[in-house]
Amino acid sequence: MERLHTIFVSFFKIGLFTFGGGYAMIPLIEREVIDKRHWVERGEFLDLLTLAQSVPGPISLNTSVFVGYKMRGLRGAAAALLGTILPSFVIILLIALFFANIRHNPVVDAAFKGMRPAVVALIIGPVISLARGMHWSMFFIIAAAALAVWGLGWSPIWVLVAGAAGGIAWELAVAPKIARHKKNPEA
Repeated sequence: MERLHTIFVSFFKIGLFTFGGGYAMIPLIEREVIDKRHWVERGEFLDLLTLAQSVPGPISLNTSVFVGYKMRGLRGAAAALLGTILPSFVIILLIALFFANIRHNPVVDAAFKGMRPAVVALIIGPVISLARGMHWSMFFIIAAAALAVWGLGWSPIWVLVAGAAGGIAWELAVAPKIARHKKNPEA
């Protein structure tokens, strides 16, 4: 059983070294909880991300809470949450105190402009990593969901609800037929 201190420090490091918001944290969380600590399996992490995206709040905070809860219950969730938000809170507090003095500084402006491509790469990285284990047909569903949200202006909530309903229908109707066919291919 992991110590609360270990959970807090792991998520504190993630919160301290991530720029660009919740999605930029995902590859760091993935590396820490799957590759380094072996707290969750890759498939379970994908399920946690799906759940974290489906509930209100930032995906990085939701994911950290879910991982912390899995490790040590409510105390683990609190340790992971505090570890994730404390660095950002302190940094934002310091920036707010001194922002008036640096807001028009060209070096600060250039630094932020330079970080934008890195943030995009940090967001794209986990998408590619998580897509590796998917069946090729899922890419059509991804494209349809993206078209519905960005092209047709549908609410992401309805796209998630439709995806959940489709997944349930698949498991109830199609998956048992595939399993029976694998057991007895001649039938």
